[in-house]
Amino acid sequence: MERGYAGLTFAAVADGAGTSRPVVNRHWATKAMLVRDAIGHASDKFPLTDPDTGSLRDDTIGLLEQLNGAFTVFAVAMTAQLAAYFEEMGTTPAELRASLIDERWELIESVAQRAVERGEIDGSKLTPRITRLPFDLLRHEVLMDLAPMSAHAIQEIVDTIFIPLLT
Repeated sequence: MERGYAGLTFAAVADGAGTSRPVVNRHWATKAMLVRDAIGHASDKFPLTDPDTGSLRDDTIGLLEQLNGAFTVFAVAMTAQLAAYFEEMGTTPAELRASLIDERWELIESVAQRAVERGEIDGSKLTPRITRLPFDLLRHEVLMDLAPMSAHAIQEIVDTIFIPLLT
């Protein structure tokens, strides 16, 4: 992907993998399918672990800090290089993200549900959009600044936006 989606060829992938183009073509019928699988494989290198600190605040900060690390560089690079992929597939970055985050989303929901069970937050206010909000804000800032968020900014999101919406 050094040259972006438009510059990616099956021949280049085969050369990089030390195999032949027909072998690559047997695994992936289209360039879009190859790229989708490659993105999924690369994304799997950034698993989230459950902080389970005993508080929504600290759990959410822990998850945001994990995502703010190496995954930030990956997300910025992929978004910048995949414009042609999204155009060709008639899809959006949001749809690609949704297809990649199932396991991570379950962890995020688990953190929020534990907070409801501990009585930290009002479960009736916990909607999918509010649950996603801290992570949406992290992604937005990372993509706008092309850099990781500061620890202060992460804490500010949790303390002044996220938790007040749920209490």
